[in-house]
Amino acid sequence: MPKDYCPFCPGSGRVPEDYDLLIYPNDFPSLSIPPPRPVIKSGELYRVEEARGICDVVLYTPDHNASLSKLSLPHMERLVLLWRDRFRELSNREEIKYVFIFENKGEVIGVTMPHPHGQIYAFPFIPPRVKTELRSSREYMEEKGRCLFCTILAEEGKSRERVVFENESFLAFIPFYARYPYEVHVFSKPHLQSLEDFLEEQIRDLARILKLVVMKYDNLFGFPFPYMMVMHQAPTDGEDYSYYHFHIEFYPPHRSKEKIKYPASCEFGAGTFINDTCAEEKAKELRETPPWDM
Repeated sequence: MPKDYCPFCPGSGRVPEDYDLLIYPNDFPSLSIPPPRPVIKSGELYRVEEARGICDVVLYTPDHNASLSKLSLPHMERLVLLWRDRFRELSNREEIKYVFIFENKGEVIGVTMPHPHGQIYAFPFIPPRVKTELRSSREYMEEKGRCLFCTILAEEGKSRERVVFENESFLAFIPFYARYPYEVHVFSKPHLQSLEDFLEEQIRDLARILKLVVMKYDNLFGFPFPYMMVMHQAPTDGEDYSYYHFHIEFYPPHRSKEKIKYPASCEFGAGTFINDTCAEEKAKELRETPPWDM
């Protein structure tokens, strides 16, 4: 196989010769239908379940050298629509309880396939991190009578120090509780639970603010910025999650142009993230990094 061979590029024989966006079945899925037979039996202490689910690869473009920051706004809007349509398809499957949309970008994250792409995992359960958010959101609603995320939005909108950018539908900011120096979160301003709730203007505004955030990242130090981007939305198990709130989180590992923030003993061993800067300082850096609007 040639050194520069990419299965996601036209001409590879693996994808259509002409595509705009494409859902590509993961060649090495962690979840599948039908699932493989577990290699060990479930016990009273250690429970084993079948790895039932779906793993998609979302090819953003046939251009091998592109990225989210280089896609046109109309193309970005089509990507958001594809996410929404696939979310709808997967959420209608009885065995699927959570649809997780994400992107890993950059070698430092562990990406071995540089062609611009993201992924969608359809889980038969609610992932632990999301489950913790759901529990906290429900408890806050029961105690305070309002949405935790809407309260955070109001606080960020009032102080403005941690805000990076906003439009009519979304606010991008580095949260007070950020674990990484340039960790941007994007909250929907309307109280929405999932992509299923999006109107046309929210699709447009999400495409716009995501493109702007990743352009700021790339322009910050003058190179393609690595990151993990994760989308948190309501589960698809049919329960009431009106207390939850749609948002996207970016985890970029760089803490400066030359240095990486590596989670180490305090983070993994104690569950305590040490952030050697403050959100207000890094938000100011990103605000002052072009583009300022589009």
